[in-house]
Amino acid sequence: MNNSLYIAATGMQAQQMSIDTIANNLTNVNTSGFKKGRVNFQEMMHVDGSASAQNPSATLNPVGLGIGIENVSRDFVAGALTQTNSPMDIAINGSGFIEVTLADGSRGYTRGGTLQVNQDSYLATSSGQVLRPGIHMPQNVTGITIGTDGKIMVQTGDQSQVSEVGQIELVNFSNPAGLKMVASGIYQPSANSGEATYGKPGAAGFGAIAQNTLEGSNVSLVDEMVTLMIAQRAYEMSSKIVQASDEMMSLTNNLRR
Repeated sequence: MNNSLYIAATGMQAQQMSIDTIANNLTNVNTSGFKKGRVNFQEMMHVDGSASAQNPSATLNPVGLGIGIENVSRDFVAGALTQTNSPMDIAINGSGFIEVTLADGSRGYTRGGTLQVNQDSYLATSSGQVLRPGIHMPQNVTGITIGTDGKIMVQTGDQSQVSEVGQIELVNFSNPAGLKMVASGIYQPSANSGEATYGKPGAAGFGAIAQNTLEGSNVSLVDEMVTLMIAQRAYEMSSKIVQASDEMMSLTNNLRR
């Protein structure tokens, strides 16, 4: 088959992945702590021309074999912090992630969001992942204060009874862009993210916890719409190459008759 068909097909596949990633960004524009994704492309190998025995001085320019997808990276630029009226809303003002336990028992990492107390009385995210280390909440909690250092103080029964029930820890990675997203706002490490480093909020290299606050998505509608139009045009151009190649092969077949 004509190489131009294969080359154009790689372009269509790559741009389709880009369009899907942009669509996911737009879907999560209002998701707390969401980090936009971006497809990184790479050039496929070249076929180098070489001189033939009949014409040893002849050379051919290298022929590219299309475009491939290197990875889908995450942009961990912080989103805007928004004040709320809920003491169970938290955000990280600075770098770091909160470690949680996923449904399969593995560890995941999130930038915060709305917390809840699950049926086993442990502090968890709104989607059910329990914070690590586990923080057990007493019964009849009437008030909760989460300090910038991550310490959790609760009031039970009588307002004068205040006790510390746990400590939120943060985790850093040398290359957060290398994290892979496994659910909305939940990430796991990869070979490119580096090893996890643990520390307390506010310590050197770690952000502080902000209570009554949510971090917004870092998705820009304008930027995504512009990028979407560029990807759609690139996809359209690749599809036209496929169409032109098909017409050329049809013409060649007709000439042979």
